[in-house]
Amino acid sequence: MNSFRKKPIVTYGLIAVNLLVFIGMTLSGGSQNTVNLIAWGAKYNPLIIQGELWRLFTPMFIHIGLEHLALNLLTLYFLGVQLEQLFGKWRFLVLYLISGVGGNILSFALSNNISAGASTSLFGLFGAYLMLGESFRQNQYIRMISRQFLVLIVLNLGFDLFAGGIDIWGHLGGLLAGFLTSYAVGVPNVGSIPRMKRIVSVVALVVVYGLLLQTGFNHWQYPV
Repeated sequence: MNSFRKKPIVTYGLIAVNLLVFIGMTLSGGSQNTVNLIAWGAKYNPLIIQGELWRLFTPMFIHIGLEHLALNLLTLYFLGVQLEQLFGKWRFLVLYLISGVGGNILSFALSNNISAGASTSLFGLFGAYLMLGESFRQNQYIRMISRQFLVLIVLNLGFDLFAGGIDIWGHLGGLLAGFLTSYAVGVPNVGSIPRMKRIVSVVALVVVYGLLLQTGFNHWQYPV
């Protein structure tokens, strides 16, 4: 029974949802078809402006091509298996979802491109490792792995700058959202986070992403 509870069921569930959505998109017109991407809920600013705010949520489950899907799900598996054990399944789920929405909000505010993919959430998981390294630096293993992820983050963002078709704003938005959310939800399986840090993180999440959302609506003006 103990080992069953420790299985990363949320990670497996997220992988399953992404796979099912990809199969559905493939059967209904293709995952690289722009019209189909929009129909399935990709981030598309004109429709967000018209009130389809759910498009800030759905893109984290949509992928553009098999390679995109495979890379993201492989990353989700390796990150999720460990972080779900550290945070617990519900905290991990909240962390994943808020990171995805946060990444899509920053992308909405600063990029007019259609975008989709779990990488907004995955960068949020990278941000969680940075929080662990900052909060539990006395733990040698956590300190070591957080430094490794810092290098990985820098390399990924550097690659984003020179590669075409990658939503760097979504990645940065997810990274910041994951960093703040991991403070807010806490990580009791590792140690305690000071209450003031948790309160400040919640306030920062609401204020920063609320302002970014407003920026997006002010920035992109589309006729209804």
